[in-house]
Amino acid sequence: QAINTARAQILAGMADVVLVVGADAAPKGFFAPAGGDRPDDPDWLRFRVLGATNPAYFALYARRRMALYGDTPEDFALVKVKNAAAGALNANARYRAPVTAEQVAASAVVADPLRLLDICATSDGAAAVVLSSMEFARRHGAADPVRIRAVSTVTPTYPKAVLDLPDIATDSAIAAEPAPETFRASIARAAYEEAGIGPDELSLAEVYDLSTALELEWYEDIGLCAAGEGAKLVREGATALGGRIPVNPSGGLASFGEAVPAQAIAQVCELTWQLRGTAAERQIPGARAGITANQGLFGHGSAVVAVR
Repeated sequence: QAINTARAQILAGMADVVLVVGADAAPKGFFAPAGGDRPDDPDWLRFRVLGATNPAYFALYARRRMALYGDTPEDFALVKVKNAAAGALNANARYRAPVTAEQVAASAVVADPLRLLDICATSDGAAAVVLSSMEFARRHGAADPVRIRAVSTVTPTYPKAVLDLPDIATDSAIAAEPAPETFRASIARAAYEEAGIGPDELSLAEVYDLSTALELEWYEDIGLCAAGEGAKLVREGATALGGRIPVNPSGGLASFGEAVPAQAIAQVCELTWQLRGTAAERQIPGARAGITANQGLFGHGSAVVAVR
C-alpha cells in the first residue's frame, strides 16, 4: 500500500522522489490485540473462541493440500530446506544456517502436520525503497533502472450472508476442489494484467511463506503451475536457486521471520537487487522480471511486478 501510494504520487506528477519505509518490533509468540480484548474483532474471536491461532490456520491449509493433492510433510520440509539454503547466502537474513529435511522432521509439532521449522517466526525488522520518476532516475545516471511495472492491491468483500464458496464441503471427510480462481490468485492476475506480462516471463518470485505449505499454495496462485502441482515444483528443484523459476531467493520469511510492515517492502528490495545483478552469491543469472505476492489481515493482498 505504501509503495502504491508513492508510485501514484510520482505518476500524477506530484512528486519526483519518494522514500517508502516499513519497520516493526514484534513481540515473541502470538500477537496481542491492540487495546486489549476486542470481542467485535474477527481475529480476536478466531484466537479466543475457536483457538485458531495463525499456526492452526496454516495447518488447515496444509491438511487441505494433503487431502486434495496428496502433498506430504516431506514436501513441506523441502520448502524450508530450499529457503534456508538461500537465506544462508543473504547477509540481511536473520537466520543464516542451512537446514536439512531431517532437522525439520525432528522439530516440535506446533499444529499438525506443521512443525516448528515449517512456520516463520515473528521478528524485528525494517526495509526501505526509494522510488523516483524515470526522468529523475535518468538525470541521475540510471540508464537502465529497475522499473515497477505494476502494483496490485486486492481486498475481499465482507460480509457474506450465505456460504456460497464452492470449496466448502458438506461432508467433513471430503475436501472439495477449489474454485477455478481463488481470491489469492486474483492478486497476481491483477498485477500481470497491468504489467502486460505473464508468469512464463518471470525470472523469480518473492512470496509470503508464513508456512511451508502456504508457499506451495502461492506457486499455484501466481500461475507457476496448475492447482495441485506446487509440491511437484519443489521436488524437482524448479523453485530453488539454479532452478527454472526461483521462489524466495532472499530466503523468504523462513529466513527473516515476519516484521509485518517491513516484509512486503523487503520483497521489492530483493527484486531490485536481483534485477540489478547485485544479489551476490544468490544472484539469478540474467534476471529480467519478478513478482512479489503477499496477503495480510482480513485477506488484503498485494503484488508488485518489477522489470529491468
